[in-house]
Amino acid sequence: MNLTLTLSRRGALLPALRLAMLVAPPAAHVALAQPQAAAGSSYSAVLRLSHGCAGSATHTVAVQLPAGFRGAKPSPKAGWLLSVRRQVLAQPYDSHGRQVTEDVVEVVWTARSPEHFLADAWFDEFSVRGQLPLQAGPMWFKLQQRCEIGQLNWTEIPASGTATGHLLAPAVLLEVLPATAGGHPH
Repeated sequence: MNLTLTLSRRGALLPALRLAMLVAPPAAHVALAQPQAAAGSSYSAVLRLSHGCAGSATHTVAVQLPAGFRGAKPSPKAGWLLSVRRQVLAQPYDSHGRQVTEDVVEVVWTARSPEHFLADAWFDEFSVRGQLPLQAGPMWFKLQQRCEIGQLNWTEIPASGTATGHLLAPAVLLEVLPATAGGHPH
């Protein structure tokens, strides 16, 4: 598991909490509300966070979008600031007759104040909508969860295949399935 300890605003870490964060695996992983979608479709990635960092509240959620997830539009959350990072694309694409040369590659939600932090005992969802590629296959959303004390980096991807049971902090898998014959994909 990729876990980083940082000092809290109060300036000190409790030794027991530090030990727990180093040796205890997270109780649950980040998950998608809908872990499968059709190639070429418009898709809302609803990422579900079910805990903080070893008891510490979450104040920032940063999601690195997978290559091929186009035209990302994140959903704002009350009490949270929303920012995106855009990047020039190595291979531009056409969207409704317009050439797209840069796109959103990362979305970050940051709590406006401590009263908006996501407590360890609470659950919440963070969502971003985008267009899926025409090619079926796995897409991995990498997520960094920053807390009052520490952070969790949900970034591990299996060397082959899509099984994540052996990983301590897996990235979030979306299985893009072959599209069925039909009309316009979105």
